[in-house]
Amino acid sequence: MRDKLNDPARLQLIREAIANIESFMQGTNSPEAFEGNKILCHAVAYNLQCIGEGVYRLSKEFISSHTDIDWDEIEGLRHVLVHDYYMVNMRTLWNIIQKDLPNFKHYIQAL
Repeated sequence: MRDKLNDPARLQLIREAIANIESFMQGTNSPEAFEGNKILCHAVAYNLQCIGEGVYRLSKEFISSHTDIDWDEIEGLRHVLVHDYYMVNMRTLWNIIQKDLPNFKHYIQAL
């Protein structure tokens, strides 16, 4: 059973996780620096997991009315981070943070 948070509250939690990632990543300018900092990697992975969980718990009505985002891909990343964490490639997380997160942030902030 899903808890009683509504879509706006979930979106706010997603925004907060994005802000956490941005804050944590300040001063990290290369994938090597990111990969070399295990605490940073784990903190970022946890917040990506939180984003995925928030997406997973958004209402079906909300998801179906906002088709510009590949919600399944975000939810799928959460599943990998939670269930297949031993297979997570930090370079892939770096690329997600650099390439995908800014666009997702822009979209989420506009909602």
